[in-house]
Amino acid sequence: MAIPWAVSLSTSRFFPIRSAILRRQTSPCSATATMSTAGEQNTSDTAHLDTIFKQKKALRLVVKRDLKSMDPTLRSEEDEAIQRIVMEAPWFKACKGLCAYISCSALREVDTSRILSHILSSHSEMRKKLFVPRVEDRNRNMRMLNISSTEDLIANSMNILEPAPLDAEGNEREDVLFANEPVDLLILPGLAFDKAGRRLGRGGGYYDTFLSRYQELAEKRNWKQPLKIALSYSVQIVDEGTIPLTPNDVLVDALVSPSGVIPISPAALEFCQ
Repeated sequence: MAIPWAVSLSTSRFFPIRSAILRRQTSPCSATATMSTAGEQNTSDTAHLDTIFKQKKALRLVVKRDLKSMDPTLRSEEDEAIQRIVMEAPWFKACKGLCAYISCSALREVDTSRILSHILSSHSEMRKKLFVPRVEDRNRNMRMLNISSTEDLIANSMNILEPAPLDAEGNEREDVLFANEPVDLLILPGLAFDKAGRRLGRGGGYYDTFLSRYQELAEKRNWKQPLKIALSYSVQIVDEGTIPLTPNDVLVDALVSPSGVIPISPAALEFCQ
């Protein structure tokens, strides 16, 4: 079918047809309606996220209160039990590389000192490759750097141990996001968890950002996704549905509580039987 304005080069025939087409494509009413709908959707989404953030903030206060009131003897017993369960787990024994957090007693995190000491004291041929976190800034940027000794750690401004960016020879430490080999395991902290895999962090977004980046890297390189294992005191496990989710939240595969491993994802069910 011939295009109407191709019949004649007369401008009196070309422009009216073209103008009518443009009017149909960019009708002020339809454009306004579209913008109005988009604006209403954005407002609704923002309000929904604000509600979720308020719910998370309230839950953090409750869990922090419960952790603060936790009996020190019970806490020590649960630290011991959780670390023993991790070190005896087949998925821990089998892993060749992992990321793990360095526990901070001031934050009342589940202790990881025995786990890290066990890894770093192993014979070189049996040692797992260990990456630990270093916070780079306040914009959710956290790196996981390789260490081979506790002497590789220094206290930051908040008195939390982190790996120095350079090793003793002045070389940059290996970053897990630029490593040539994948890790098998991620040992994660958090404030609260449920048995559906939801994790409530401390609000900085560092771990969710890192986890998303590592998942994208693994997909890009066709690596198997590592198991995401969270360590939790008994008071940190809440009822399902208590922890609200945002699009950026990453679920964990399993929890380790003082009473044992709680597998959640299909991958964890396979390894934790």
